[in-house]
Amino acid sequence: MSSSALNKKTRARVKLPSVDRILSLARSRDLISNYGRARVTKAVRNELAGLRRTQLAAGAAQTVSSDELLDPVERALDVAARSTPRRVFNLTGIVIHTNLGRAPLPEVAMTAIAEAARGASDLEYDLASGRRGSRDDHIEGLILDLTGAEAATVVNNNAAAVLLVLNSLALRKEVLVSRGELIEIGGSFRMPDIMARAGCKLVEVGTTNRTHFRDYAAAVRPQTSLLMKVHTSNYVVAGFSAAVPLAKLAELADEKDLPLIVDLGSGSLIDFEPFGLPHEPTVREALAEGADLVTFSGDKLLGGPQAGIIAGRADLVARLNRNPMKRALRVDKLTIAALGAILRLYADPDRLAERLPVLSHLTRRPSELTAMAQHLAPPLSAKLEKLAGVSIIECMSQVGSGSLPVEQLPSIAIAIRPLAGKRGGGRVLADLSEAFRRLPIPVIGRVAKGELLFDLRCVDDEETLLSQFDDLSLPSKTKS
Repeated sequence: MSSSALNKKTRARVKLPSVDRILSLARSRDLISNYGRARVTKAVRNELAGLRRTQLAAGAAQTVSSDELLDPVERALDVAARSTPRRVFNLTGIVIHTNLGRAPLPEVAMTAIAEAARGASDLEYDLASGRRGSRDDHIEGLILDLTGAEAATVVNNNAAAVLLVLNSLALRKEVLVSRGELIEIGGSFRMPDIMARAGCKLVEVGTTNRTHFRDYAAAVRPQTSLLMKVHTSNYVVAGFSAAVPLAKLAELADEKDLPLIVDLGSGSLIDFEPFGLPHEPTVREALAEGADLVTFSGDKLLGGPQAGIIAGRADLVARLNRNPMKRALRVDKLTIAALGAILRLYADPDRLAERLPVLSHLTRRPSELTAMAQHLAPPLSAKLEKLAGVSIIECMSQVGSGSLPVEQLPSIAIAIRPLAGKRGGGRVLADLSEAFRRLPIPVIGRVAKGELLFDLRCVDDEETLLSQFDDLSLPSKTKS
């Protein structure tokens, strides 16, 4: 490198103030008070390093004011200090969205969480006797009332519930399952894999599309430990198909003195038909038809926190609770508090749709959504007038998370389409999507057929969403 080039780079360096000089500024002292000296120092050094690289690349020095330097430092500190996961607006049209946290909780559940988190609680303490209690005591009675089960326990999700049941009741033994029920759930987790980790041997019976009673009967051997039926909550086998009814399978289980386990997956505690939705098998129905244990999720159709609930025979639940694995899979006090609050709502089914967000979202009328769209679309159209057109369209929502997989819900969306003749329409949509995700409360929609769609089914805070449109900042390359 020539001496002149080196001198030029050296001159570029000396134009930047030192870290100590920046930290001595009054504004920096305020930042240190808010974020701590270590974080502010690191952010200042990172910003100086970036400016130094820029100036060296340009080969010319530029004077940078303290505000010009501290503005990005403060923004970086603010972003780093935000709590996560962050609240977002789910405008995807998928009500129970796994990537967006599944079921939103009602206020009563959040209040219960705050109360449990605030200080000491009777999590495993029996206030009546003054002795140690069980954390299941807070919710078991509620589950029994709603399902008709003899006993119940809770772990951290439904996959864990299935794992605990199989490991407790079928370790090193065989489990009979129809080939048509070997489901795969999110993240490529498959029922055969869970069985292998549980330490039991899967025995497939029947074929993918047709399984008969005789298939189960012929597969029972001395090594068989239980029969298992898996509700295909995330797909449907249609056409030339057959499955053994649960009640009929219960007859075989009784004859062979084997437990019958039913994995309901999404798990419904009530009949959804009165709410205008398809019937989904309920836990009470499964137990009444002969299931010995039923496993189901807490954060899908039930509308609560992530949890796996196991309900059924008291002697089998007792065996689960004696398994050391139960401690590794148990839920914490916050989950128990939220789940208890949710289960209490089910005691008043007449008001459930207005109090449980999941059910409220599933049952919203298109007319309500149309009125909301007519309120939101004009200001959004004005914001994007030189870039994209805004219209109100009919669309279809989905339940999501493997629940009611073929059910489509008529809904209303705001559609954003790049103006005709605007070059790079795909790039415009990508930049718009990013701009909405960068709002204080990110807005998540979906891109389909050349449009950015915002399905309004899950919007509960219309005014906050509207107020954010003023904060929408488009990348310069997409501004007209």
